Amino acid sequence: MPSLPKGRLDFQKYTFSKKSLLNLYKALLLPRMIEEKMLILLRQGKISKWFAGIGQEAIAVGATMALEEDEMIFPMHRNLGVFTSRNVPLYRLFCQWQGKASGFTNGRDRSFHFGAPAFNIVGMISHLGPQLSLASGVAMAHKLKKEKKVALAFTGEGGTSEGEFHEALNVASVWKLPVIFVIENNGYGLSTPSEQQYNCENLADRALGYGMKSSIIDGNNVLEVYKEIQAISKKIKKDPQPWLVECKTFRMRGHEEASGTKYVPKKLMDAWQKKDPVANFEKHLLKKKILTKTSIEELREENKKLIEENLNIAFEENDVNSSVEKELSDLFSTQKFDRISPKKKTTSEVRMIDAISQGLDQSMERNTNLICMGQDIADYGGVFKITDGFLKKYGEERVKNTPLCESAIVGIGIGLSLRGFKSMIEMQFADFVTCGFNQIVNNVAKLHYRWGHAPDMVIRMPTGGSVGAGPFHSQTNEAWFTHTPGLKVVYPSDPYNAKGLLMAAIEDPNPVMYFEHKALYRSTSMEVPDAPYTIEIGKANVVRQGTQASIITYGLGVKWAKELVQETGLDIEILDLLSLAPLDYVSIQETVSKTNRVLVLHEDVEIGGIGSDVSSYISEHLFEHLDAPVMRVSGLNTPVPFAKNLERLFLPIDRLKTKIQELINY
Repeated sequence: MPSLPKGRLDFQKYTFSKKSLLNLYKALLLPRMIEEKMLILLRQGKISKWFAGIGQEAIAVGATMALEEDEMIFPMHRNLGVFTSRNVPLYRLFCQWQGKASGFTNGRDRSFHFGAPAFNIVGMISHLGPQLSLASGVAMAHKLKKEKKVALAFTGEGGTSEGEFHEALNVASVWKLPVIFVIENNGYGLSTPSEQQYNCENLADRALGYGMKSSIIDGNNVLEVYKEIQAISKKIKKDPQPWLVECKTFRMRGHEEASGTKYVPKKLMDAWQKKDPVANFEKHLLKKKILTKTSIEELREENKKLIEENLNIAFEENDVNSSVEKELSDLFSTQKFDRISPKKKTTSEVRMIDAISQGLDQSMERNTNLICMGQDIADYGGVFKITDGFLKKYGEERVKNTPLCESAIVGIGIGLSLRGFKSMIEMQFADFVTCGFNQIVNNVAKLHYRWGHAPDMVIRMPTGGSVGAGPFHSQTNEAWFTHTPGLKVVYPSDPYNAKGLLMAAIEDPNPVMYFEHKALYRSTSMEVPDAPYTIEIGKANVVRQGTQASIITYGLGVKWAKELVQETGLDIEILDLLSLAPLDYVSIQETVSKTNRVLVLHEDVEIGGIGSDVSSYISEHLFEHLDAPVMRVSGLNTPVPFAKNLERLFLPIDRLKTKIQELINY
């Protein structure tokens, strides 16, 4: 059973002006009254779900009012007081909870899962923990800009069991970021009591292991929350560092209303009821004659009227409407592609790895707000030496060695974007992206569609086999991300396109997954413009004209297709997709209409690979142009093996020649 409350609420030890005390009381009362109204509406079926924060209001209100209005807060679903203390229009909150257009997500998300940049608030996603890293990213932006500002993120005691909690705190401590992490320890993670969540007396004790400072405060005492957060904020503005704050409190309602509270012992519920943050603070102000029963009643009537007026606005608004076109167009920030053409006409023969390095270097020169992050990318220059020399040229503020915390680094990239920075995040190997998967597919990809913010980042993915690296360093996992709406995915096959697409990806304000095949790094070279240039994302390239059949491919598949033509003498047209999301359907149609026979080739495994989508599109939309079935050649549906002969068996190289003959002879 969670702990019984210790001691009484002590308001006497803090000195506040009468005006400040009244403001804090008003800020506490409003969210409590809204919550009480929401519970009524829930029973009436007028809202679909509610996560009550009754009993915890002092934490959200005290912390928010202790910060400056332009400092960003990352609340959770029981932090209504954050929104009301920032004066978010109530009708917009009510519309949000009903899925109306005047909410913050156009009906695409519910509850507090939204961002309100105008109020410097970014809500959570259901996967507990990611908001902690976003706050670290905002704090990093403040530090880079030398602003005397902090960021603050909330989590619950259950959320501290998530890996992201460890990653966010670890990175924030290593980088000395001015961020406050607030744990609302309310006794239960849904129905799981705290002793089944962690095996220590105080969660604040964990700070010691991260080399950071911590505080334990009474989360039901609004004055204590306000004073302590204000004091911590003042300290870390002068001396940037993270701070862990554990607020002891209790959840007086269920995790959400359908859960109920039958699992809570009556003794525990009764004891915490006596520490109600609103009722106790009200008694204190009555005793000090700052409030009267009349003034309380007047304020309640005023709040009631305000709530009803704003509810009426929300109820009167029609249900949200949209169209297929609008839903699709809102996946990305719409920015016209401004092609960068090389100002100088000189070229140099460079390898693909050098072209990537050159493109990144020139992007760093063009965009002084671009931050590079990744494991071993600073002094060491990255495991493939793509960032060799960058640290000396751009400094440690812009070229950051990261701990092994892929998820936190992606989250920090989102946070940086909230304050106007671009980021390039290097996954040491594409295989390691699984450790950052949640942030990418549930946060990065969905943000613009949900509430209009496009995370301005490029995630570089050294990928692919043919190098004898085994099952954990050889995957070509692009299909994981082409399946995720809201991400752009590019996959160059040669040095010219590698540089142009990388620079285009960095210029693009949307998130881009940039795949670069390790086997092509030093095995291919060509003339590449010395000056900066971009290649439009979403455009394929006909590498070779032909008439007998078309091979549609990308990455290392382009090299295999060229070798096939050279070996067999067949007149094959080769279409290099270059971009896998979005796909260039116009170029696909043109090559199919021309040759009437198509083979789709990729290194990725067959089931669920991008070849399935290309084949399906051709079969559905271009069937009348086909003289043979669409055929596919891919990697085997197995992990990538280590031994050279087994890897050769996995790769589609040997199967390609047989399949192209089958296609032509059909």
